[in-house]
Amino acid sequence: MPKNLDTTASENNSFQSEQVFVISSGHFVHDVYSAFLAPLLPLLIEKLSLTLTMAGSLSAFMQFPALLNPLIGRIADKSNARYFVVFAPAVTATLMTLMGLAPNYYALLALLIVVGISVASFHAPAPAMIARVSGNRVGKAMGWFMAGGELGRTLGPIFAVWAVTTFTLEGMSRIAILGWLTSIILFWRLKDIPIEKKERTGLREVLPKLRTIFLPLAFILLFRTFMTVSMTTYLPIFMNLKGATLWLAGAALSIMESAGVIGALSIGAISDRIGRRSVLLYSAIASPVLIIAFLNVSGWLLIPVLLGVGFTSLSVGPVFLALIQDHFPKHRASANGAYMLLAFLTRFPATILVGLVGDKFGLENAFLWSALLAFLVIPSIFMLPKESKEALV
Repeated sequence: MPKNLDTTASENNSFQSEQVFVISSGHFVHDVYSAFLAPLLPLLIEKLSLTLTMAGSLSAFMQFPALLNPLIGRIADKSNARYFVVFAPAVTATLMTLMGLAPNYYALLALLIVVGISVASFHAPAPAMIARVSGNRVGKAMGWFMAGGELGRTLGPIFAVWAVTTFTLEGMSRIAILGWLTSIILFWRLKDIPIEKKERTGLREVLPKLRTIFLPLAFILLFRTFMTVSMTTYLPIFMNLKGATLWLAGAALSIMESAGVIGALSIGAISDRIGRRSVLLYSAIASPVLIIAFLNVSGWLLIPVLLGVGFTSLSVGPVFLALIQDHFPKHRASANGAYMLLAFLTRFPATILVGLVGDKFGLENAFLWSALLAFLVIPSIFMLPKESKEALV
């Protein structure tokens, strides 16, 4: 690892690939475990006699601690609280593998809320650490970071199904060891990487940008979240209701997530060159069209369509993160925490509403209406500030 880590990448414009890779790898392992819930929902529904609304609420309440993201981000900016990032994989792995031991819905709900705290503790400071060592290639670095997460969410469902078929739902805790090993490695490799340079600046300096950035971003997240919730939380249930086995239902989610990995690696870097708004506009048009296509094909045609959905809808995560880092260079973790709070405030009700619509009108209708709603993202993209080279560096 290079010496003098306090000489930051943002100051010397160097892309520190080793540090970016280490943090992205931690993101991969962490999200392997945080992706366990969706593929195991069919088993949890059967074991605990859950409705679709109750099942969806599990995912929603797991995201509830995102309310703490601004606070976590602020602490990270002020104290370099990298240990949130270091220990989160171990905590998340342990708790997610204990889901099968929950005796009822409320116990499982409480466990998942604690998982949500661990997830928030990782995701609020980590992008700030990434931006700190990425120089003027923030989009590329966020692509690496999000690719790690997407790869984790790609392999997580397969790993979860393997674990539950090998050790049973109640015996999965033995696979938490990978999370603990990851935390040990992160502790060793990241202890000297700063999250943010400490400067005597106040949050009042960022208030003028909150309206110009976060207002259009709120509309974008609001209208697209129903679509992403449908395809990430409810896809295994949808496939299972259509007659797919647990393995095939989990594989469908993994197929979609795998395209998100490829997209994240490429789209973040592309947005550095052609602009964040252009990439978001492309996604806003292509994603809902492909989801409508998904509802109208069957057999092997599902594979290319799911790959297309994953590439166009899941790959824009780095673009959102890079957009935040572009405009809030002195408050990276705080701004990212605010973004994650905004994402929660849209995702939480969307998860519940999709479940309610699925219970009353069927998941196919819920998927269709979510895709149609996503087209409303397009006007909001043009509300984002116009980009310049200065804003992107």
